[in-house]
Amino acid sequence: MAVPSWLERLRAASKTALVQDGKRKIHYLFEDGKEMAEEYDMKTSQLVSRKWREKNTLGGSGKWQVEVGEPASPLLGALESELIKESSSNPVFVRKDTLSSFQWRIRNLPYPKEVYSVSVEQEQRCCVVRTTNKKSIKAANNGDGDCKTQ
Repeated sequence: MAVPSWLERLRAASKTALVQDGKRKIHYLFEDGKEMAEEYDMKTSQLVSRKWREKNTLGGSGKWQVEVGEPASPLLGALESELIKESSSNPVFVRKDTLSSFQWRIRNLPYPKEVYSVSVEQEQRCCVVRTTNKKSIKAANNGDGDCKTQ
């Protein structure tokens, strides 16, 4: 049996759509139980966010994994199951796709934008953001489209 293509899986999925807060929100439920939620800006028709969720081992809904857009900030005071968590003041890389380009946006930079410079290291396939005090943040593309900070 042949593996269905992405387009076939998308067509076979159960879809629900609504317009709320100036965004078109579409929820997909695939035959294998996976879910995908997308949000599009109504004015520009640009993809704002895409996230995935699948069933956990006990059959319940797992956590949303953000593919495009900014992750939802956890509620203040909410109990988290993680004992160690990265600092909320660390830079956060966010992917934004438009019709003409793929963009990476960086949130939580501690200095004014004039302090930073951006360069591309083609051999390592990464972007490097440096400050005038020579600290650097690397966003490396590992070949499958994922970006990781180093």
